[in-house]
Parts: sequence; structure tokens; C-alpha cells
Amino acid sequence: MLELTKKILRNVSFDAALFQKELHKALKWITDAEEVQRFQEWCITEFGAKYPKIIKRAFAQSTTN
Repeated sequence: MLELTKKILRNVSFDAALFQKELHKALKWITDAEEVQRFQEWCITEFGAKYPKIIKRAFAQSTTN
């Protein structure tokens, strides 16, 4: 599931709103804390230069939920 999520994020990365929506959906599916950490690191590596605020907000919200 995580690999599919990564593929989807790559495909929608041209649009900030779509990227944010798909990132939030992905974080609802991922429940393991270690997996969330690895996913966050991947997101920062792949999209950190383009969408740093979206990534920061999404992961901050996922830890509060």
C-alpha cells in the first residue's frame, strides 16, 4: 500500500491541492509509527523543496490525531 501511495503522490505532485489531499489520505492508512517516520523522510526527500509547508502540516496533524 505504501508503494502505491508513493506512486500516487508522484503522479499528483504537479498540483499542490491534489498533493495535499492524497498525502492526508495516505496518513490515514498508515498506522505504524516507524512506517510513518520512514514515509515522512521519503516525502521530505522527494517533495521537501516543492511542498515543505504542506508536508510539515500534514505530519504535524497526523501526530495529533
